[in-house]
Amino acid sequence: VQLQASGGGLVQPGGSLSLSCAASESTTSMGWYRQVPGKQRELVAAIARVGTTKYGDSVKGRFTISRDSAKTTMYLQMNSLKLEDTAVYYCYTKPHWDVPFWDVASRNVVWGQGTQVTVSS
Repeated sequence: VQLQASGGGLVQPGGSLSLSCAASESTTSMGWYRQVPGKQRELVAAIARVGTTKYGDSVKGRFTISRDSAKTTMYLQMNSLKLEDTAVYYCYTKPHWDVPFWDVASRNVVWGQGTQVTVSS
């Protein structure tokens, strides 16, 4: 499977942005991580095959993850963006049996190329 992330850009604090991650085939577990240079990557949001979701503490209540019924495209709606949301956002997918669905430490994880999100006034 191959993943293509899109939708990043520049937005002012308090604004909104939507990211997409298109897969070359139907997927199971999917999610988003983000990374800032010099810092560890951070879970943003993940969604399991059955639709269960998990969010990083810093984005709860502001971001919403979803996917289409064919499970080939995942979305991340980001509202009330803050300066600290600035990062490169990476989407991933992995098999449904590789649990927990939000953990990306295993060799089964496939990553997209990343998309830059910059929140700045």
